Amino acid sequence: MKIKVLTKSAFLCGLLFTFSSARAFEFVSVAAPSILYDAPSLKANKLFVATRYLPLEQIVSLDNWVKVRDNFGKLFWIEKRSLSSKRFIMVKIPVANVRDNPDANANVVFQAPEQLALEWLSNMGNGWLKVRHLDGSVGYIKFAEVWGG
Repeated sequence: MKIKVLTKSAFLCGLLFTFSSARAFEFVSVAAPSILYDAPSLKANKLFVATRYLPLEQIVSLDNWVKVRDNFGKLFWIEKRSLSSKRFIMVKIPVANVRDNPDANANVVFQAPEQLALEWLSNMGNGWLKVRHLDGSVGYIKFAEVWGG
């Protein structure tokens, strides 16, 4: 009998480990300027106003609320209807070069200042992301220079 309990326990621990280690970061963005709260309620304390395109890491999703993390690691609650599944990243260095190919020696398409939001198009899998500026320009940026990718 003890062997069965240990086997079930080991199975459940293994299952839990598999799900927790396989969890990928799921990013969302703010669809329009929205209030960030300290709890999932309109009666909770209003902490900040999030700007449009702000990338946030989704931590927990309830019926009408989502617990999110910002680029500083702070946790907030936001109404689910305020979020978009369209992904944006944010430049985290003073100026990042966006290039025409995923290569440090490629031509610079444009320079992106710190905190600029860029639409995330794809992860190239080699340390580069394909992004689009709001003006329509497309290029590649180093993963290490942005947050939300």
